[in-house]
Amino acid sequence: MSYYISPRFLDKLAIHITKNYLELHNVRVPLILGIHGRKGEGKSFQCELVFERMGIEAVRMSAGELESPDAGDPGRLIRLRYREAAELVKVRGKMFVLIINDLDIGAGRIDRGTQYTVNTQLVNGTLMNIADNPTDVQLPGSYDSNPLQRIPIIVTGNDFSTLYAPLIRDGRMEKFYWEPNQEDRIGIVGGIFAEDGLSRTTIEQLVDTFPQQAIDFFSALRSRIYDEQIREFIHHIGIDKISSRVVNSVEGSPNFPKPDFTLSRLIEFGELMRGEQERVETLKLAREYNKVLGETIPEPPSQKPDVGAKHLGDNSSVKPKVYRPNSSPADRGKTPSRKLIDLETQKQIREFLAQGYRLSIEYANERRVRNNAWQTGITFPGNEAPEVIMALDQSLADHQGEYVRLIGIDPKAKRRVLEKIIQRPVMSNE
Repeated sequence: MSYYISPRFLDKLAIHITKNYLELHNVRVPLILGIHGRKGEGKSFQCELVFERMGIEAVRMSAGELESPDAGDPGRLIRLRYREAAELVKVRGKMFVLIINDLDIGAGRIDRGTQYTVNTQLVNGTLMNIADNPTDVQLPGSYDSNPLQRIPIIVTGNDFSTLYAPLIRDGRMEKFYWEPNQEDRIGIVGGIFAEDGLSRTTIEQLVDTFPQQAIDFFSALRSRIYDEQIREFIHHIGIDKISSRVVNSVEGSPNFPKPDFTLSRLIEFGELMRGEQERVETLKLAREYNKVLGETIPEPPSQKPDVGAKHLGDNSSVKPKVYRPNSSPADRGKTPSRKLIDLETQKQIREFLAQGYRLSIEYANERRVRNNAWQTGITFPGNEAPEVIMALDQSLADHQGEYVRLIGIDPKAKRRVLEKIIQRPVMSNE
């Protein structure tokens, strides 16, 4: 199978790796190249393709190796792998790199719940020390006066802002944000379906049908197409005999005919997968089970509303609120006695609604704000600015004496785009 390598990706890695093996007079070359970007866009896989294309080899590490019950082990392991790569350059006579995948998970601080351990500090310190002295990397308890071969380090991750700032400064790490453009996406997806005879036009239509999906979505989609054949195979063999037929069978591995890879079929399975993604985003059951940050979980539309999750520190259960304009004749025309939303916020609300964003509020007293335990308030399903502003003004009146913040959500990307405190307690010291 011929996979696509992005020219931008190839160019960036080739220059960084080659530059680290050259002796450039009075030029300080960053040892580390940090490749960051959205999940599932093929950062690690593109690296492997570039290594194969350039004929170089890699010594690999993952985020799971950056923590240990014994303090100092991960830092020692990084030094050991680096020295191993330097030795292999001499033995095999070719370029080597050290690649650490998902560095931000192993050495970053994602949120307040992330424990910052001694090993996390030592991993950051070790990488900084190697970046500053790439030819003098010693193992604890020993000293080698012979200079090492300089080995370029490639690290991948999603969000490098979670890493220790001195580690990612420009003198130590060169940053490369990987976001495949339309041509890259078509090329990569075309490589995924290269054996299936799909035309470029079909690939373009498939990519355009799922513009918000990452590259790994299309790889999973190709695998999903085989589900029907696997299901028929299981029913034909018998579910009680499938283990002996597949593992150590004298009949060998089963052969399956080529599935139907028409565009309509791919879109059908793709919509099923997208529906599963949206279901996960809608349910957010972890909030219900763990009562994270006092938020409640909205019920799926097909289910009868039930009592929501308890807020952190509360003894009562709270149902998530949804604003419905003019919900009863008695409510129609009611407005707060005075406007509580400033003109700048009103303008921002109109702009966000015009862009298709959804708005809601969260509220908390001073104790909850200190613990970042905001409570979920009203969600505004509509996009009419006057109604949203009226309802928001009423909500501010209902929560006098509390902090209230406005939340903006991008429904396509399933992420927050705004968190703005629009009301503070009158007697607050802040």
